[in-house]
Amino acid sequence: MHPRFQTPHHVVLLIGLACAVGSLLVDVRRVIPLTNICTPVWSAMTTMAALPLREATLLVWLEGEHTVRHCSLLLLLALTLLTRTAHAQEGAPLRLVQTIPLPHVEGRIDHMAVDLHGQRLFVAALGNNTLEVLDLQAGTHLHTITGLHEPQGVVFLSESNTIVVTNGQTGACDLFDGTAFQHRGAVKLTSDADNVRYDAATHTLYVGYGAGALGLIDATRAQHLEDIPLQGHPEAFQLAQAGPRIFVNVPSAHHVAVVDRDTRAVITTWTLQGAEANFPMALDDTQHRLFIGVRTPPLLLVLDTESGKEIARVPSVGDADDLFYDAPHRRIYIAGGAGVLSIVAQEDADHYTPVATLPTAAGARTALWVPELGRLVLAVPHRGSQGAEIRVYAIP
Repeated sequence: MHPRFQTPHHVVLLIGLACAVGSLLVDVRRVIPLTNICTPVWSAMTTMAALPLREATLLVWLEGEHTVRHCSLLLLLALTLLTRTAHAQEGAPLRLVQTIPLPHVEGRIDHMAVDLHGQRLFVAALGNNTLEVLDLQAGTHLHTITGLHEPQGVVFLSESNTIVVTNGQTGACDLFDGTAFQHRGAVKLTSDADNVRYDAATHTLYVGYGAGALGLIDATRAQHLEDIPLQGHPEAFQLAQAGPRIFVNVPSAHHVAVVDRDTRAVITTWTLQGAEANFPMALDDTQHRLFIGVRTPPLLLVLDTESGKEIARVPSVGDADDLFYDAPHRRIYIAGGAGVLSIVAQEDADHYTPVATLPTAAGARTALWVPELGRLVLAVPHRGSQGAEIRVYAIP
């Protein structure tokens, strides 16, 4: 071909790359139909290029066809890959819909809580000694509460607009105003204040802490009422909605303790067979099923809450730290530090099937399921080139 009619290869490549990058910046679902257009257009252009034209015009046409064919091929490839990605996300049980950066947060991120009315997320940044407040609707950072000491658990009391944060290093349970974020007071426990749950009916906070106890705190008066002794430090626990029981993971004792809220005492324990490090927990009150995440080996255990009998065990993600039951969709979500999110389907009360393993990030083992919003929130810590952030997933 005559040099004056040739398009440099780097120009072809740049145009092709521009097409590919442009396809990344638009809604894939809107451009998918273009994949059905590129091929016939390419074919038509090739046919037309063979028509008898004058030599100069023919050369220009052939070179233009050559350039567009390269661009079309690159665009077609990009669209095909994006189409497959879109279809894969649409077919997945969860779809990533929002990412909120936490550029100033370092170290481990622990548990989270939500303010439904204000659409705010509270993030206990344990390694950063802060509580991060985020706007879920706008996807922005609102405020940072400083001066904490290894914040681990957090709960929002909507009726009093109070944020409660538990501190592992000091054992203090700090109370903050939910609007101005001013410190309202603190309830001091001995050490390692960890998971926290709230019984709205009795205005009682339950805090797992120390070498082995559930501490009861009157949320109205910010007063430590009493303790329920356990045989080891409690990890996740759940308050039954149908009845007065509390189910408590006690990893060091290799069992689940069953507590009666009325008598404020342990009424029985269920020993876990062939499983250790039972940290996260979720509850299906309706079908009397308790879901336990264990790390050794990485499993999901399903127990009957009436008898304590093991119903099922399913392979799960490693280093699990949070686990949730999605009742409307009959699924269990398990977040693990191994860098994946395990999703298990509840076929019926006795049968469970792994349905998906979604790649996340190393150390992303804490999460929060918000059924009212249909959102799963995942905390991603800063690891290497991966910055700290909050990822929000939705049901497709």
